[in-house]
Amino acid sequence: MFYVLKDMPQAGAVVIFVILALFAAALAALFIVCGRYRRISNLVSEGREEDHPFLTELKNDFSSAYKDFGQDTNTPGIITSVMGVKLNGLLLAERFLNNAVSLFVTLGLFGTFLGLSLSVTSLTRLISYSNTSEWLSVLDSVGGGLMSALSGMGVAFYTSLVGAGCSILLTILRTIFNPQSQREKLATQLELWLDHEVGPTLPDQPVKGEEQLIKSMISALDRASESMESSLNAAGTSLRQTMEGSKPYLVAFHQTVEKFNSGVRDFSEFDYNLRGSVERLDLAVRDLSAAFRKMNEGAGR
Repeated sequence: MFYVLKDMPQAGAVVIFVILALFAAALAALFIVCGRYRRISNLVSEGREEDHPFLTELKNDFSSAYKDFGQDTNTPGIITSVMGVKLNGLLLAERFLNNAVSLFVTLGLFGTFLGLSLSVTSLTRLISYSNTSEWLSVLDSVGGGLMSALSGMGVAFYTSLVGAGCSILLTILRTIFNPQSQREKLATQLELWLDHEVGPTLPDQPVKGEEQLIKSMISALDRASESMESSLNAAGTSLRQTMEGSKPYLVAFHQTVEKFNSGVRDFSEFDYNLRGSVERLDLAVRDLSAAFRKMNEGAGR
């Protein structure tokens, strides 16, 4: 490996070094994260929570919440919250492990394109000599140009090989140790510890007695009745104000109705007198017609 890096262009050696350095960091993060989770789990099993600040903080937060909510305390939420604060470094390392596999492959592809670029550059420089009059004099340098182009191809293949190899090894190690599974197992263990060991040692919420509950119900009913009474009083006051404001309109309406009734009575009397006059006129016309008939009969004789 060192012989290959020695003859490789500097850019390719840098890419391979970066891949190997990140692989070493990923291995260190993997073992550190798994070791910390196992240590916390062992402390919980042995009842030595005071030896770790994370467990102490978790117990204090759970005790404070248990005093307020009792058995309704959200234990998983408290565990997640304290983990995010006290174990932030381990969670960050775990996220790095989740993305390291794809990072190695990406760096390998970057080295591949870098090596191909170096090869194409060397071949382009070599072919450019064919258009000069010094072509015969540069034949001795053809071998050196081809070696430079092949070294670029070596960068492409070696960086891809190193990136893919590191990705495969890290995937196997993550499958074996599986820090995410250990974290979930630790969270379950912490939840059982808090609910079954820490919780029973804490005082429950103060339970109200029956007398206190009855008093609370009576006071609530009193407040409801007072509210209803005030609402009814407000409604009665508003109704009285509305009635008083509408009195002038009612008086004017009553006067209008009386005038209409008197007009109807006058119209009835006029209609009665008119009917009598029409009847009398009808009788007079009949008498006049009978007199004309008699006169015509007398003239005919």
